[in-house]
Amino acid sequence: MALSPEVRKRHFEELGPALLKLKKSIRELPDGYEFELPADNKTYQLLTEWAFQERLCCPFFDIDLHFDREGGPLWLRLTGRPGTKEFIKEEFDLANSR
Repeated sequence: MALSPEVRKRHFEELGPALLKLKKSIRELPDGYEFELPADNKTYQLLTEWAFQERLCCPFFDIDLHFDREGGPLWLRLTGRPGTKEFIKEEFDLANSR
């Protein structure tokens, strides 16, 4: 209920799938995952829109965006309290998307 129907549709049917297609790699962390993405302006804009909405619908996430130095990749880190890692794995279908 945190997102309007229009925003929810864009978030889950457009932004999320688009970002998963852009993912270059995944790092497993003790309490979540880190996703490597292209460090271009379009990806960053998609990612910041997604992250802002994601924090509304899933407030248990810690969401970090990080650019590696010297033109390196953009990283999205999703972590949180116990159970978050399992939620991410299932919700993002990581077993089938690597």
